[in-house]
Amino acid sequence: MTFLQMLILAVVQGITEFLPISSSGHLILVPKIMDFPDQGPMLDIAVHIGSLLAIIVYFFKDAWGLARGGFATVGIGQAPEQKKLFWWIVLGTIPAVLFGLAIKSGSLNGVAESLFGLTIVDHDLLASLRLTDLIACNLIFYGVLLGLADRFGRTDRAYEDMTWHDGLLVGLAQALALIPGTSRSGVTMTMARTLGFDRVESARFSFLLSIPAVAGAGVLIVPDLMEASSDLLTEALITGVLTFIAAFATMAFLMNFLKRASMLVFVIYRVVMGVALLVMF
Repeated sequence: MTFLQMLILAVVQGITEFLPISSSGHLILVPKIMDFPDQGPMLDIAVHIGSLLAIIVYFFKDAWGLARGGFATVGIGQAPEQKKLFWWIVLGTIPAVLFGLAIKSGSLNGVAESLFGLTIVDHDLLASLRLTDLIACNLIFYGVLLGLADRFGRTDRAYEDMTWHDGLLVGLAQALALIPGTSRSGVTMTMARTLGFDRVESARFSFLLSIPAVAGAGVLIVPDLMEASSDLLTEALITGVLTFIAAFATMAFLMNFLKRASMLVFVIYRVVMGVALLVMF
């Protein structure tokens, strides 16, 4: 890839990963719209690792608290409050992991059909849909849900008030982000706002919940990293660094923006982009 392609990929990921507008949808659409070659899984992981490092640096105090909670879980140190929050984050990660594995193995339909007589994933229907249509419809649908939750949700809870069922419900919402166009940050913020967390705390919760998910994706690519060429590794490193810069700047912007404004601008963007995609493609 050229430096311009890596820069555009990094900026798109860094911005869209944390704004509630769907990073996966944008990463799929960029090569289509700009006629770039597909970046491949290696660079996809590189941009996510850059995003992960940006979260850890920006929310270092919170990330360190979660780490202390993890250490306390195995008997290293005493951090009861952090230990509780650590487990709520772990609980919130489980639904996405199980849902992803179920879809990949094809077992999701088997379980649903045996228990309820339902087909959860209609592969014939999915095969008939164009990817751009799926992204467009999800941009619009989940954008409207975000707008409703932000408009009517309470604002009386903070991250420290999280309970196990908050973690589970936001985790269940996060599992939906496996579908392109949904937006992991958008759908988790929607659920958090529905549960009464204010805008800033919803974003904080969403970002911290992404740490294990992104870290897990990075671990899965380690075997490929060991076999990658030096040129591909260099591209991945450059793209990851550029993504870190873009992601950190985006988080700083969003956390300050949400202190004084609603999420309406992101809702409008999602709906307009979704309609535009349906017209263009």
